[in-house]
Amino acid sequence: MTQKTKLRGGFHDAIADIPDGATIGFGGFAMPGTPFNLIKALLDQGARRLTLVANTTGGAQQPRMPDIGILVENGQVAKVICAFTAATRPTDVLPFTKYYESGEVEAELVPQGTLAERLRAAGAGIPAFYTPTAVGTELAEGRETRVIDGRAYLLEYALKLDYAFVRARTADAAGNLRFHRSQRNFNPVMATAARVTIAEIEEPVLPLDGIDPDDVHTPGIYVHRLVQVPPEPEGIWPMKRQAR
Repeated sequence: MTQKTKLRGGFHDAIADIPDGATIGFGGFAMPGTPFNLIKALLDQGARRLTLVANTTGGAQQPRMPDIGILVENGQVAKVICAFTAATRPTDVLPFTKYYESGEVEAELVPQGTLAERLRAAGAGIPAFYTPTAVGTELAEGRETRVIDGRAYLLEYALKLDYAFVRARTADAAGNLRFHRSQRNFNPVMATAARVTIAEIEEPVLPLDGIDPDDVHTPGIYVHRLVQVPPEPEGIWPMKRQAR
């Protein structure tokens, strides 16, 4: 594909077709690799009854940056599938907490490694797998388990996404992505698990084959739309503010 087919003119254009009820995955671990600009665009676009898949429920960064917590606060979210729903410090209260406790938003808690593997399985075409994680806990109640070689395992299903929002340092016109250091967290598995992957890119998008094949972290076949992060104040957390 050419640069014209994947590079979009802005964040609102890139996410304009996301419908109510969509399941969306968000890359990032704390701040590195979080697609802040795409999240802000989705807030403006206003799609409702969304199911969000992410490492956390958001709202923990200081100073506050756009994360999935703002979508929860805006009443756009029906369910969150994540590894962490609570703050790391007892004194912090995440925006998600009050909406969950009031019954306005549903939560599905998934162990962090299992969450990553469910996403990876979706991208690899593996419908389900067994893992010993969570066996004997509340998360395993009422679910299928099997004993293999004398050990109990819990059946987990692949987690397919309608859309994935990711953030990378570098991309070429074919959509090949290179993540910078700890950006390479949930971003690669989110990208492969989605029907449509949208990436916000920090550096100017390179021409075709502008990234050495040995440096490609996510092949362009998994990436459908690219958006260039503009300078501040239009762009949130541009590349120049990240440590190299």
